[in-house]
Amino acid sequence: MGKATGFMEIKREQAIERDPKKRTNDWKEYSAPFSDEMMQRQGARCMDCATPFCHIGMEIDGATSGCPIHNLIPEWNDLVYKGKWKEALERLMKTNNFPEFTGRVCPAPCEGSCTVAISDPAVAIKNIERAIIDKGFEMGWIKPRIPKARTQKSVAIIGSGPAGLSAADQLNQAGHKVTVYERSDRAGGLLMYGIPNMKLEKEVVQRRIDLLEQEGVSFILNTEVGKDISPDQLKEDFDSVILCTGSQKPRDLPIPGRELKGVHFAMDYLTQATKNLLDKEENPALNAHGKDVIVIGGGDTGADCVATALRQGAKSINQFAINPQLPFKRAEDNQWPAYPKVFSLEYAHKEAKEQFGEDIRHHSIQTKAFITDGEDGLQALYTVEMGKTRDENGMFVYDEVAGTEEVWPAQLVIIAIGFEGAEEPLLHAFGVEAQRNKIDAAYGDFRTNIEGVFAAGDARRGQSLIVWAINEGREVAHAVDHYLMGQTTLPSVHAV
Repeated sequence: MGKATGFMEIKREQAIERDPKKRTNDWKEYSAPFSDEMMQRQGARCMDCATPFCHIGMEIDGATSGCPIHNLIPEWNDLVYKGKWKEALERLMKTNNFPEFTGRVCPAPCEGSCTVAISDPAVAIKNIERAIIDKGFEMGWIKPRIPKARTQKSVAIIGSGPAGLSAADQLNQAGHKVTVYERSDRAGGLLMYGIPNMKLEKEVVQRRIDLLEQEGVSFILNTEVGKDISPDQLKEDFDSVILCTGSQKPRDLPIPGRELKGVHFAMDYLTQATKNLLDKEENPALNAHGKDVIVIGGGDTGADCVATALRQGAKSINQFAINPQLPFKRAEDNQWPAYPKVFSLEYAHKEAKEQFGEDIRHHSIQTKAFITDGEDGLQALYTVEMGKTRDENGMFVYDEVAGTEEVWPAQLVIIAIGFEGAEEPLLHAFGVEAQRNKIDAAYGDFRTNIEGVFAAGDARRGQSLIVWAINEGREVAHAVDHYLMGQTTLPSVHAV
């Protein structure tokens, strides 16, 4: 695949990014378009490795290794190298319903398991993927695919995130009448409101929603199931129902002062910021302008909050993580093809370093209390450093380091420490069984304990990656099509 000696002759080129200081003055995507020539060079680096681990899509040591939707990566890398962009698009669309999303926001576990990455920087798979789909739209190759026949079967999908959208796409192409219910005012779920504009511009999301509507998928917005419409009504009106509501119950930080004004969950903050942008309105209570901001949580969502606060004009920003800083190279217990747990400087951290002159991240730190301003507002928070060691059973434990207590000024704190699972009211309304707020439905079958009701995505598996959501949307569509028709031609890696 690619050029036989390409991986030895051609170095990896990083995605072209707009200047970190200038781009914080707007909400446009931080990365610049890729040239055809650059992508062809990068496609040439894909080696003839015989066994391409880049699309294995499996869990190793609790992290995803390889592509969960099993993209035909070596094939479209080779086609891009040869300048056959339309053929590359056809290969890409065989496994991925929405490459314009994954090519922008996926953490690219495929690159971590790229064979070239054993000793050199991986092939720029994610950048090539984005370039292929962007060219597809640019050239007009992406057109509405209208099903040739309808089955007279109907499916309701609750939630319009990546799992719900991919299930809708697949089932619509199978000829079923698909209706997607979304409680928000815009479709897209976390793609619309959970990921900020500078990573994924909302015109890109809306373009795909519009395309799905042209192909026959119906979207009903501002409608909360269990409140605006009952589960019984859905079960009566549709032949099957799929729950794709995501893992939206945030993990809280129940410490003294949690009730103070100025302490918010990350998704509330990011959602409001995007609404402000799209509706051209502002919510002063959830705006970082002129404030000392602290983001608690060291993951991607926390980084998105940092980037958002920068654009809102925060006075200062600090980001806390309880874990120690990752190593610059793979540790001995983190060998290829497992996902590389190494230190990196994300787009938001580059911007913050440019703005404040230093890395705003602080590792091995735990917040102990929020401090009041004397009324009901937030003035500061109190922290202590943590030491990470192994106990006699080999398990990691955290202990406070004496003498490291510190008080940090803060008028806005954003909690970004993950999610506990699906929101309970909807689960109770449907009567579906759940364990630890995850709907009880086996992968590959996806049936809940309620006849005709299926579940997929983060609502079923818990907080995960966008590629796993697309995987589950495609797989549940296969299962539902088989349930409705007794057979199915939809693709699946797990036969029903």
